[in-house]
Amino acid sequence: MAAGNEWINGYLEAILDTGERIHDQRHVGVNEFKAAKYFVESVTSGFDESYLYRTWIKASAVRSSQERSLRLEHLCWRIWHIARKKRLIEWEDAHRLARRHLEREQGRKDATADMSSDLSEGERESTHADSMPRVESNLALSISNADDAGASDKEKPVKDKYIVLLSLHGLVRGDNMELGRDSDTGGQVKYVVEFARSLALMPDVYRVDLFTRQICSPDVDWSYGEPTEMLGMGTYNDSEEVGESSGAYIVRIPFGPRDQYLRKELLWPHIPEFVDGALAHIRNMSKVLGDQIHGKGGLIWPYAVHGHYADAGDAAALLSGALNVPMVLTGHSLGRNKLEQLLKQGRESRQDINTTYRIMRRIEGEELSLDSAELVITSTKQEIEEQWGLYDGFDVKLERVLRARARRGVSCHGRYMPRMVVIPPGMDFSNVIVQEAGDIVEGEAEAVMLTSVDASNIVPITPRDNPPIWEEIMRFFSNPHKPMILALARPDPKKNLTTLLKAFGERQALRELANLTLIMGNRDDIDEMSGGNAAVMTTVLKLIDKYDLYGQVAYPKHHKQCDVPEIYRLAAKTKGVFVNPALVEPFGLTLIEAAAHGLPMVATKNGGPVDIHKTLSNGLLVDPHNEKEIADALLKLLSERNLWSVCRKNGLKNIHLYSWPEHCRKYLSWVALCRMRHPQWKTESSLENEELIESQSDSLRDVQDISLRLSVDGNTSISNPGDLERLLRSQNSLGKSNGKDDVKVNLGAKQRAVNSSMDSTQDEGTDARKTGSLSTGAYKAMPLKKRRRLVIIAVDGYDLTSNKPSATFVTHIQSIVKAIQSDSSIRVQPGLIISSALTMSEIVEMLNSAGMSPMEFDALICSSGSEVYYPASGSDDGGTQQDLQADKDYSSHIDYRWGYEGLRKTMARLNTSDAASANNDKIWIEDTGSCNSHCLAYTITNPDITPNVDQLRQRLRMRGLRCHAMYCRNATRLHLLPLSASRSQALRYFFIRWNVDVSNMIVVVGETGDSDYEELLSGTHKTILIRGAVEGGSERKLRASGNYDRVDVAPSESPNMVVAEANSVPAILLEALKQ
Repeated sequence: MAAGNEWINGYLEAILDTGERIHDQRHVGVNEFKAAKYFVESVTSGFDESYLYRTWIKASAVRSSQERSLRLEHLCWRIWHIARKKRLIEWEDAHRLARRHLEREQGRKDATADMSSDLSEGERESTHADSMPRVESNLALSISNADDAGASDKEKPVKDKYIVLLSLHGLVRGDNMELGRDSDTGGQVKYVVEFARSLALMPDVYRVDLFTRQICSPDVDWSYGEPTEMLGMGTYNDSEEVGESSGAYIVRIPFGPRDQYLRKELLWPHIPEFVDGALAHIRNMSKVLGDQIHGKGGLIWPYAVHGHYADAGDAAALLSGALNVPMVLTGHSLGRNKLEQLLKQGRESRQDINTTYRIMRRIEGEELSLDSAELVITSTKQEIEEQWGLYDGFDVKLERVLRARARRGVSCHGRYMPRMVVIPPGMDFSNVIVQEAGDIVEGEAEAVMLTSVDASNIVPITPRDNPPIWEEIMRFFSNPHKPMILALARPDPKKNLTTLLKAFGERQALRELANLTLIMGNRDDIDEMSGGNAAVMTTVLKLIDKYDLYGQVAYPKHHKQCDVPEIYRLAAKTKGVFVNPALVEPFGLTLIEAAAHGLPMVATKNGGPVDIHKTLSNGLLVDPHNEKEIADALLKLLSERNLWSVCRKNGLKNIHLYSWPEHCRKYLSWVALCRMRHPQWKTESSLENEELIESQSDSLRDVQDISLRLSVDGNTSISNPGDLERLLRSQNSLGKSNGKDDVKVNLGAKQRAVNSSMDSTQDEGTDARKTGSLSTGAYKAMPLKKRRRLVIIAVDGYDLTSNKPSATFVTHIQSIVKAIQSDSSIRVQPGLIISSALTMSEIVEMLNSAGMSPMEFDALICSSGSEVYYPASGSDDGGTQQDLQADKDYSSHIDYRWGYEGLRKTMARLNTSDAASANNDKIWIEDTGSCNSHCLAYTITNPDITPNVDQLRQRLRMRGLRCHAMYCRNATRLHLLPLSASRSQALRYFFIRWNVDVSNMIVVVGETGDSDYEELLSGTHKTILIRGAVEGGSERKLRASGNYDRVDVAPSESPNMVVAEANSVPAILLEALKQ
C-alpha cells in the first residue's frame, strides 16, 4: 500500500524511530496539520490489518486536501500502532523463547549430569545390553513384514488383537462424510474412518473400535446419534468365518450436553465424562471378546489405545493409565505451532487467542499426551523436529541420549521420551482410475483401475462417458488438447498460487506448451469469501488479465468431492503435471493422490514433499519463492517425454507404500515394539478360577442381604465379613441350616483365601501401624468385590494453622457414615471410601480420635492416590485382631514410568535455584514421614518462590521426567506421584478391578481443595459440593496467570453435580443412593 507513496514511508520511519507525533508538516503539504483525537483513539483500540487497504482507498478519493490529510494521518497512526504492537509481540516472544531455550539447555545438562555417574557400569553389562530389543528402520520393518507375509501361508497369525482409536470432535460416520461442513469435520475424520476399516482387515486384528462423541442435536443428521455403526467385517472375503463381534466399528459415547453439537474448543471440560463412558464399553467388550476368542472366562484387553488430536490424546492418556495398556498418539495439527503462527501475525493478543481457541488447554493436553504416549505417529520428519520439538515433553537431543542408554542397558533414572516414527497416511486406491502406461495422448489408451489389495496392480475397466467436471474445465481453454498443469489447493496465501501464476505468465514457452488449471475450492461470490481467500482470488484474476492468459487458465467455481479423482484423471489423460507450490507443506496428500493417478509432480522443497519425493521419486522439488525455478521444472517435465514417463512409472510403482495395508503393517510393527502391558491382577491362575470367583461373589451378595437384615432388625452393627461370620455362628435360628451352611462355607473359603495370601507385615514410611500386603488373587473376600455403589468422601478440609484435618472435615465424615448406616430403606448398602492426601496412619489416627474405626470403610485412598488400603480380618476364627491391607496390584498398576530416584535427585537440584539461594533458603524440605514407594512428599518452606504445578511440570518434563505433581494441605505440602496415580484415577481402577461402574459412584467434595481437586469434579459419577467445607485450599498453586481456567477442565454446570449446604448433604446423599 505504502510502496508507491514515499512520503508515507518516511513518515512512518520517523514515527517508529522516535515514537512521538510528527511535527514535520512538509510531507503532507498543508499549513495546519493536527491529529484528530477521534482518529487517535480509534487507532489505538485495535490492530487489525484487514481494513487498512480500504482506508487508503477512501482517503485517496477525498478531494478536500484538509480532510484527505486528516484521513491519511489517521491511516499512518493505524499503521504505526500495528507496527508497534507487532514489535512488542516479537520482543516478548524473543525473550520467552530465549528463557525457554536456557531452561531446556539447563534441563538437558542436569539430566546428563544425573545419568553420567553409572555410564561406564552400564557399558560393562554387555549381556544385558544385547538382550535389549533393537529398533529397525522403516526399511527393515518393511522387509520383515514382507517376510512375514510370505510365511503367512504356512502359519496363519492368530486374530486376537483389540485396538481402540479415539477421535472426539467433528461429525464422524462411515458413509457420506460431510467433509468441510465445519473446521472440525475435515481430513482427520476421513483419515480415522479409513484407518479403522483398514486396520480391522489385518490378519492378526480381531476388532477395532473408533470412539467419538454421540450427538443427538436437531442441527445434525440423526445418524450421529446412533450408539454404534459398523464400518467393516474385518475380512476381504465375505464367505470367511469371523467372530460375531469382529470388524471395525464406530462407537459413539455421550458426553457433554446431549442436544448440542459443540466445536472442539468447548469439549475440554467434558473429556473425563467421555473417558468413564469409554471405560465402561471397553470393560464389557473385553469380556465379550475373551469369550469369543479364548472361551468363557477370558479377557481381551486393548492392544493399544490410539488418540488422534490433542483432545483425544488427553482422553487416551487417562484410558491408558486406567487400563494399563500402551498409548499411541497422532497429533494431526499441534497447538504450539498454531500459537506461534498466530502471534507472529500480530492480529490477536495471547489472551484473545487463548479465549478463542482454548490454545493453552490444548497445549497442556498435548503435553499430557506426550507424558503417557509410548509411540507418536507423524507424517514427516519435519513434524518431529520443527513442531514436536517445541514441546516441553520432547527433546530430540535428549531422546537420542536416552535411546542410546536404553540400548546399552544403562539406567535412565526414570527419564523417558516417547518414540517418534514417520508413517505417512494411507490412501484408498479402490476407486482410483488411471490410464495404461503407454502413449496416452496419441493412442487410444485403455483405462485401468488400481486394486484395493495392492496399489501396484492394475486391472482394466470398461470405457465410460466423460464426467461433467471435464467439460466444466475444458470450456476455459482455447486448445484443450495441450498438457495440463494442475494445482489443487485452497486460495490461501500460504499455498502460493499467485507465484505459480506469475511463473506461468512470465515464461512464454510454458504458456505455448501447456494449459494451467487452478482448483481453488468452491465459491459463489468473491466478496463473500474471507479476507485472505478473497485477496488471493482477486490477485489471481488480476494476474490472468495482466499476462493475458484468457483461454490458457481454468479456474472453475464449483466442484464436488467425487470430482477430484476425475480431475486427476483428466490431467493424466493430457499427459500433464501436478504442482504444489506451497510455501510450507506439512505433508502433501494431494501429491500422493496425483501419483496414484499417474501424474508426475513439481512440489515445494519445504516440508512433507521431501519425504514423498524420496519414496516415490516421481518429480522435481523447487524453491517456492523462485518463479524461474518453478517454471524451469514444469517446462522440463512437460517437454522431456522420457523424463515424464520415468516419473510416472516410478510413482505408480511405489505408490503402494502409501496404501492403507502398508500403513497398517508399519503401524502394527511399531506398536509391537511397545512395552506390552495389561491389568496386572489378571494372571493365568486368576483366569483359571474365574468361574469360582463369580460364584463366590454371588454368595457374598446373599451374605450382604442377610447382614442388612440383621443390622436393621437386631440393631447390630455389621461392618465387615469377619463381624458377619462371628454373628452367624451365634444366630442358629436364622433360616434353614443348609442355607446358612452354604453362606458360611463360601464366606469362610474366601476369608481363608485372604489369610493364606497375607505377606509379612511391613513398615510404610513412618506409619506406626503394621500393615499386611495382599498379592494377586488375594482379594476374593474384599468388601469392594460385592459393592455396586460407592460413596467417596474427598473433602480436603485442613486447619489453617496446623494443616491437620479440621473439625469440620471430621464432622462431615461422621454425618455421612451415620446417615448411611442408620437408613434401613437403602436396598443395597454402598461402599464407603475416604480419599485424601493424608497418609494411612494419619487417616487412622483421625478416625480413632473421632470415635470411628477404619473398618467401617471399604477402602482408603491415601497420600493423594499413591496408596490404596482395604480392611481385612486377621484370622478366620472369629478373633478381634484386624488390620489394613495394602493393595499390591494397585502399586504395580501405577508403577509404570515411575522414576523415584531420578525425581528425588532433580528435586534436590531444583531446590537450590538462584531464586532460593539468594536468601540461602530452601524452597522445600523432603518429608520422609509422608513419603512412600510411590509418593515423594515435601514440606514447603518458602511459598513465595515455590513454582506452580504447571511450572514444576515444565521443568521436570524438560529433564525427561514424568510425574503427577500436586499441592495439598493449604499449599504447605507437595506430592509427586506416578503418572497413573491420582485420586480420580483410583476410582477408575476400582471400576476395572472390582467392576464398580464409575457412574455408580458419588463423590463428596468441598468448593475448593488440593490442586488435584478439579480432577474429581467431572465424569459420569455424581458429585456433591459442600459449601463452606474447606477454608483454604491449594488451587492457587495450580496454574500461573494467563493459562487456562477451571472451566476448561470441569464444567461449571452439570446434571451430575449438585451444590449443597452442609446440613442437607446426608439427605441429598441418601436420595441419590435410593435412585
